[in-house]
Amino acid sequence: MNFKNMIKQTTILTFTTALLVGGGTQAFAKSNNKEEYKESYDFSHITRADMLKLPKQQNNNQFKVPQFDASTIKNIPSAIKYDENGNKIEMDVWDTWPLQNADGTVANYKGYQIVFGLAGDPDRGADTFIYMFYKKEGDTSLSSWKNAGRVFKDNDKLVPNDTILNNQAEEWSGSATMTSDGKVRLFYTNRHPWDPDRGFYGKQTLTTAQINVSQPNGDTLNIDGVEDFKSIYDGKDGKTYQSVDITGFSKGEYDDNHTLRDPHYVEEKGRKYLVFEANTGIKTGYQGEKSLFNKAYYGGSNAFFQAEKKKLLGSSDKSFAEMANGALGIIELNNDYTFKKELKPLLASNTVTDEIERANVFKLNGKWYLFTSSRGSKMYVDGIDDEDIYMLGYVSNSLNGPYKPLNDTGLVLHQDLDPNDITWNYAHFAIPQVKGDNVVITSYMTNRGYFGEHNSTFAPSFLLNIKGSKTSVMKDSILEQGQVTISDNKPNKPEKPNKPHNN
Repeated sequence: MNFKNMIKQTTILTFTTALLVGGGTQAFAKSNNKEEYKESYDFSHITRADMLKLPKQQNNNQFKVPQFDASTIKNIPSAIKYDENGNKIEMDVWDTWPLQNADGTVANYKGYQIVFGLAGDPDRGADTFIYMFYKKEGDTSLSSWKNAGRVFKDNDKLVPNDTILNNQAEEWSGSATMTSDGKVRLFYTNRHPWDPDRGFYGKQTLTTAQINVSQPNGDTLNIDGVEDFKSIYDGKDGKTYQSVDITGFSKGEYDDNHTLRDPHYVEEKGRKYLVFEANTGIKTGYQGEKSLFNKAYYGGSNAFFQAEKKKLLGSSDKSFAEMANGALGIIELNNDYTFKKELKPLLASNTVTDEIERANVFKLNGKWYLFTSSRGSKMYVDGIDDEDIYMLGYVSNSLNGPYKPLNDTGLVLHQDLDPNDITWNYAHFAIPQVKGDNVVITSYMTNRGYFGEHNSTFAPSFLLNIKGSKTSVMKDSILEQGQVTISDNKPNKPEKPNKPHNN
């Protein structure tokens, strides 16, 4: 059962929060004893008008994730570990990210390409930790990936005076960069346990460490421990980004979908930043019924706003839409990778969805491109169903925005496979290449625990072409499972729309 349907069927909404408006100019109008207003909070939004266009637009070939041959999909041969009794376990591997240079291209670490990823025992859903995979640059086959093992030892988190890190239960997604002195710097999400009796509510914290990697011989990379392991950011007071402390969790109100994860490292003009998945805070639009009266979240004409608002207020999705306040946030770091300051969100999805995942941003041909993954099962928009999977994209002249939707609506990739199909794929991640307009799209394939013989694995990669504000999946561009770079950026042609369409 998916998250949205589970909530609808098993809970009664108990948690509503008044929208606290902070800053900006607002225009108000009375309607049905509610105040209508238009407030963007000076950042960009995923609007209901744009999302309502997706069901028609997504049928075009330029947005379709390629169809993969299920008979060719293999588990990652090196994704194995041994339990305390020496029993061999073939692991699931899902969200992955490469070791990147500051510009987002894949780093060459002593002749190797490195990918970090979440992996764990298929029979233990809470077994979620980061592993390091590597292969020689130039190799492309799935079998060329070797496993250096889990990045962190269990006792690494026992850093003195870091109580957030000390109470970590799981390691969630992030990013990695090769520093100017050739070191490996990892960013990830520290998740606390869900244990209300002990005062733990699954808190998510952006975290970092230097990973010490050695090359004892020509064919092997080893993890030789970590250093400078520390918590960076947990939402602070909740004013800019929702912190776990301002949810209703401590009161037993668990309907909200709180996110503060997937830190993506990026540099601009010598400054260090993390872009991450979040939710808007109490001064950046937050959530609550009042958000349903904000024209900025709808887009389109006033007539559209009035009609869509009326429909939403009478919808079974109303309670969920008013809590939907997903965001892609950004903070600046000091040179030692400690927290420096919060910046306003780059993008938010109020009234649309609480969850826009896998924040990913890079500069290409003088413009900044921002991508995020999202599931239809967690969107509250007519025409989008539970099987729809999206990667949305936005473009700007500067890292801090404003961002405008690619392809008129933000749609970049779409797939709608049955989750029981082994070629079902998610967590799409765009990797810029050293030359050209094509980026490599990676993802994972096969849902965890759905098949006894098929584990979650590296999906076959493929190419996406980016030109200005338009993107297109490249025709016949399927690559090897887990491939992160290409040597030739001009092997294929972009897909064209099936037929003209209106956006």
